[in-house]
Amino acid sequence: MDVRYEVLAMGAFGARPGLAAAELPTAGDALSCWLRAVILGGQGRYAAARAELSAVRRRTTDPVLLSLAASTEGSLLRQLGWHAAASGPDGRATALALPGGEFASVPAGSAPDRVDAVCDALTGLAADALGAGRLALARRLLDRSRAALDPDGLRWRAWIRWHWVSAETALASGTPGEALPHTREALAIAEAAPSVRHRVKSRLLVAAATAASGDAEHAMALADTVAAECREHDLLPLRWACAMLRSGLSDPGAAGEATECAAGIARRGGRFRPQGAA
Repeated sequence: MDVRYEVLAMGAFGARPGLAAAELPTAGDALSCWLRAVILGGQGRYAAARAELSAVRRRTTDPVLLSLAASTEGSLLRQLGWHAAASGPDGRATALALPGGEFASVPAGSAPDRVDAVCDALTGLAADALGAGRLALARRLLDRSRAALDPDGLRWRAWIRWHWVSAETALASGTPGEALPHTREALAIAEAAPSVRHRVKSRLLVAAATAASGDAEHAMALADTVAAECREHDLLPLRWACAMLRSGLSDPGAAGEATECAAGIARRGGRFRPQGAA
């Protein structure tokens, strides 16, 4: 593998999600642009991530990469609360990944393929539906995503994301007891996978489900660990979400940290959806 891809893969889905902008190799092709967008998005550098996604669209006609880029665009919008807007790029991602309808799962390879794109798109659409309060639709889309997944679990990223959204759907349904197993399974997969970012977010969801189950003390301990990891790796959107959770658990300094994180996100090109906005 080209050393540039190794560095970018390490930042996007490996041990170094906090790579500084100066450390990121320049993009030689559309795949590199997508990996750069994933890294920058994880750091809350929304303007820079959007620019990389635009570069993907200029540099390739490959439907898999275009679908992955559209799903990433949807993910960036959801992080800022724009679930309805995210359904547009997620719908495009689905159309690109499923031009001929449903298909059987195929073995996981070393690079993202059509099954990865399908799972990203459908799980993203499920998260959009969840954010719009359409829980039954979210569950149907999760069922479709799961049907495309490999039964042996080799597609660790797709499985983790499926468990994340399944847990969030259960929490929104008022069933934290259903959410906890999903969060724990996501964390178990993430702990065996190379991605620091996926481990941190999985721990955050375990903390959220634990809080919803009534164990505030344990949830606070978990959230404190997540907060420290977010600071270490410059995972600003997750740091903001963790601060919001800790604020709800009556951590005295968390509300101020959430405000600080939101200001940092705004400086990096992110605009949160105002309360009541469509």
